[in-house]
Amino acid sequence: MKSATQALTELWMAAGGDAEALSLVAFSGAEPALPSSFALGTAAQASIAAAGLAVTEIWKARTGRAQNVSVDMRHAAIEFRSERYLRIDGQAPESLWGPIAGIYKAGDGRFVRLHTNFPHHRDNILRLLSCANTRDDVQKSLDGWAAENFETQANESGCVVSMMRSPEEWARHPQSSALASLPVIEIEKIGDADPRPLPPGSRPLSGIRVLDLTRIVAGPVGGRTLAAHGADVMLISSPKLPFVDWLVKDTGRGKRSAFADLETAEGRAALRTLVTNADIFSQAYRPQALARYGFSPEELAAIRPGIVYVTLSAYGHTGPWAARRGFDSLVQTATGFNYEEGRAAGIEGPREWPAQALDHASGYLMAFGAMMARLRQSREGGSWLVRVSLAQTGRWIAGLGRVENGLAAHDPKLEDVQDLLEDSASPFGAFRAVRHAAQFSETPAHWALPAVPLGTDAPRW
Repeated sequence: MKSATQALTELWMAAGGDAEALSLVAFSGAEPALPSSFALGTAAQASIAAAGLAVTEIWKARTGRAQNVSVDMRHAAIEFRSERYLRIDGQAPESLWGPIAGIYKAGDGRFVRLHTNFPHHRDNILRLLSCANTRDDVQKSLDGWAAENFETQANESGCVVSMMRSPEEWARHPQSSALASLPVIEIEKIGDADPRPLPPGSRPLSGIRVLDLTRIVAGPVGGRTLAAHGADVMLISSPKLPFVDWLVKDTGRGKRSAFADLETAEGRAALRTLVTNADIFSQAYRPQALARYGFSPEELAAIRPGIVYVTLSAYGHTGPWAARRGFDSLVQTATGFNYEEGRAAGIEGPREWPAQALDHASGYLMAFGAMMARLRQSREGGSWLVRVSLAQTGRWIAGLGRVENGLAAHDPKLEDVQDLLEDSASPFGAFRAVRHAAQFSETPAHWALPAVPLGTDAPRW
């Protein structure tokens, strides 16, 4: 199994980091941090530290002063499932999952996972299966399907479904082959532009303007991370799009929130105006989805030379599944993690990870890539594209190795993590939430703004 130091070093050097900066990082804690046979604590610690080390490099570029960063594995693992520990006025949500979401056995004995948290995804499933909105009815309908046929038909019908595969099956899949030679995070120059100096300010990311067009967990975690270090992050959503309320609250700390409906000329104009003064544009729509509105990486590089365009996809930007919808739980199922975790537990069928680790790790990698690209822009000029995908993050986590007896680890409850929580006020009520796991010697991370309801702010800087 790789150590967190090894994992960080590989991420850092692949992103063009200065090897000497690695001496500024201190780690504490050890696996297993969560009940899993995979090294989720190591993934949490290394990805959060990568983003933290990028913060120190930007701070050094601003001030000439280096600072130390430390990440404790236990704290990092708890932040990897921050949504579980959020309390507002002492209350937690009843469930983050729809009533028919989850695992089913198809008629051929193979398992499939359905993601139905959004109404249109649920309705598409019910329409395809011609059944009622109950688990029993869904199961009865699935008895007549072969799992892979259902997966294919469901995705062609606008559903979000995956069939459980073993790692060996996934390795033989054309989509896996398409990703095999790609790095976990891609940072590439996509256009010419003059260098743009880092703006003045008292925090590492002061004056850095970020447009966050992401939803659910991964992208919003990336934006939350940038906000923790002083970036001016504006969450852009549409009043027409569904959302998961609790996740918006957990990942909304430090951000402003505005509406811009890209299906309207007014919404597109508002976003285009925002882009002309943005440093970072982060989006998690399927590949090419924003291009039809005029917001592809190339178009934004023309509108705002010097932009850093960060994009997240489920299965990567190339290959037969490049345009396929996906969420953390679906990618875990499709790429072999649930199979392997179930096998480690000695059970038939899938076992989920104890955290949405693909999401959270991808979020920190997005923030890491955004900062490294912005730092390079300030030195070299150019417009930059950063690509992250849940599937590639999974490949990275798989490469960290396995944890012996990891499933026997304690599953931390709310009462176990009180020392890692912080209290704050918000429009929703009294917030109690996980504070950021990266600790800095000179510029402590904090969120200067509370989470707010979607569309609270006007779409302008």
